[in-house]
Amino acid sequence: MESTQHVHIIIEKAYSDYADSIFRFCLTQTRNRDVAKDILQDVFIKTWEYLQNGNSVDNIQAFLFRVAKNAIIDAGRKKKSYSLDVLLEEGFEPIDSQDELIGHQNRLDFERALILIDDLDDIYKEPILLRYVEDLSIKDIAKILSEKENTISVRIHRGLDILHKKIQDQEKK
Repeated sequence: MESTQHVHIIIEKAYSDYADSIFRFCLTQTRNRDVAKDILQDVFIKTWEYLQNGNSVDNIQAFLFRVAKNAIIDAGRKKKSYSLDVLLEEGFEPIDSQDELIGHQNRLDFERALILIDDLDDIYKEPILLRYVEDLSIKDIAKILSEKENTISVRIHRGLDILHKKIQDQEKK
């Protein structure tokens, strides 16, 4: 059994190093800031408990993302529908200036990309988000998803092909 102080040091460093990227991953998957925050908190609580029970982790980053992935799946089972009221509660406001308009357009483009990515099967979606949103290596993604590196590379390539075709189809419309 790990000492509480040792576990505290591991968790504190892991939080400092990876909390932001895990939060972004959760946010891109759930599209809800509050849910993403809750999942992030659960990830570190579960990791604390796992280490406190004497288990060891070779790659803390991969472990944290794997816990987050499982928590996202659980949260998806409890998913709520979103409405304009929810957007307004989360801080959506009409835009005033040209700079805000450009920023808004960039956010819309990002949201459109997330919608297209969200329509992908999970076997393509997760590696693409981890690679291009979280900037993780193929090796790290393979550890997180418990797959071979070659499998991850192929899934990313195929997922990008599917996304490219979806974009072309949208542009034709």
